[in-house]
Amino acid sequence: WAFEHYRTAFTDFGGQFSRAFLYAAIATVLTILIGYPLAYVIAFRGGKYKNVLLGLVVVPFFTSYLIRTLAWGNLLADAGPVVGAIEALRLDGILNAAGIMDNGRLLNTPAAVIGGLTYNFLPFMVLPLYVSLEKIDPRLVDAAQDLYSSASGAFRKVVLPLSLPGIFAGSLLVFIPAAGDFVNAQFLGSPGTTMIGNSIQDQFLRQNNYPVAAAMSTVLMASITALVLLYTRFFGTDDIA
Repeated sequence: WAFEHYRTAFTDFGGQFSRAFLYAAIATVLTILIGYPLAYVIAFRGGKYKNVLLGLVVVPFFTSYLIRTLAWGNLLADAGPVVGAIEALRLDGILNAAGIMDNGRLLNTPAAVIGGLTYNFLPFMVLPLYVSLEKIDPRLVDAAQDLYSSASGAFRKVVLPLSLPGIFAGSLLVFIPAAGDFVNAQFLGSPGTTMIGNSIQDQFLRQNNYPVAAAMSTVLMASITALVLLYTRFFGTDDIA
């Protein structure tokens, strides 16, 4: 009943809470932008290769989450292929101005942490989207085009509304674990990109400050629950089976 620990969770770790929710939200949006076209192609254009393409989506799960994150760190390292390609294309100045790179570095930046979250949780977005899109009868799109709808109009008025349950489910599957993640911030970030998961881990395992750690965990769970309830009320779940 020492409620001052909850006050400490807000006052001393407010920045970590903010970064966790911000990074998770950005990663969720990015997984939608990347995963939706991928799921659409698999569902409507995959043909006999659907199973193969879906298998490729889940192949990363055959490797440890930690190893995948460490591999991502090697790719983003200063002497890694990603930075080398950016410098070869002379895009480092633009990315530095946009705040994506920090003095020519990608590793230990917010962009690296968000990129790691996006990569690691992308399958959690693609699979629900595929299930939602695969249920759509292609004849509905044909009917819309028969009624003089353009391809983009048929997508906006037929495909997108019917795929909203997949977007909803995928968003929850990505945002919730991403908000509590600590691995990506630890191996891809810096002290300035610490998320609340890192602080909870530190309080539990290093500081042995269990009361504050428990209060932080409770605040995190309550905050995620409140956000999910608001998102559910805004988005609606009537069509989700």
